Amino acid sequence: MQKIDIQTKYDKFIDYFEETMPLAESELVFLSPYQLVVAVILSAQCTDKRVNMTTPAFFERFPDAASLAEASQDDVYQLIKSISYPNNKARNLIGMAKALMTDFNGVVPDNIDDLQKLPGVGRKTANVVAAVAFDKPAMPVDTHVFRVSARIGLTKNAKTPLETEKQLVAHIPQELLSKAHHWLILHGRYVCVARKPKCDECGIKEICDFFQKKDKKAC
Repeated sequence: MQKIDIQTKYDKFIDYFEETMPLAESELVFLSPYQLVVAVILSAQCTDKRVNMTTPAFFERFPDAASLAEASQDDVYQLIKSISYPNNKARNLIGMAKALMTDFNGVVPDNIDDLQKLPGVGRKTANVVAAVAFDKPAMPVDTHVFRVSARIGLTKNAKTPLETEKQLVAHIPQELLSKAHHWLILHGRYVCVARKPKCDECGIKEICDFFQKKDKKAC
């Protein structure tokens, strides 16, 4: 196959998903920025499906930051014990709620710097909340985005999520960043899966470095 320059690769990637997945959204179920912060904290190293099974009872018990800030760790643990790392997440959720009440009057901030001041909220989570809850141009990099962007060849030699984020942001128009984040996640979740990617079902294999290498080996 003919080698494709990087911007052409990005253009073809965007064109394909704009046509086939014009509406790309988070699979987490939430009704407010507070609920999204909780769901994203819970989703670390856990499936969205499991989180969505857990959050209804959680939000019934703790409908806002004020109620969560008053919770005991054991109360939170009992509601999220089916989630990975429930002890750490229970502690972070209570700390996050207390910080919201103390520093932000119970209101989730809409910018990445302030969001990262909340316990349990790293750069990826802050980017998700900014992009999904507040429609800010942001590129959250989770394991799917990190793996898929490198496998396709959208990123080159990126060793950290931040390096991946910077390369993606440099080539994807700002207004498409949030949507492109979901494209990469959903593609990685259902087609470009980690262990055995479904290349036969992939609509962008012509621009994919992984597929080109695999195709050459087969020849």
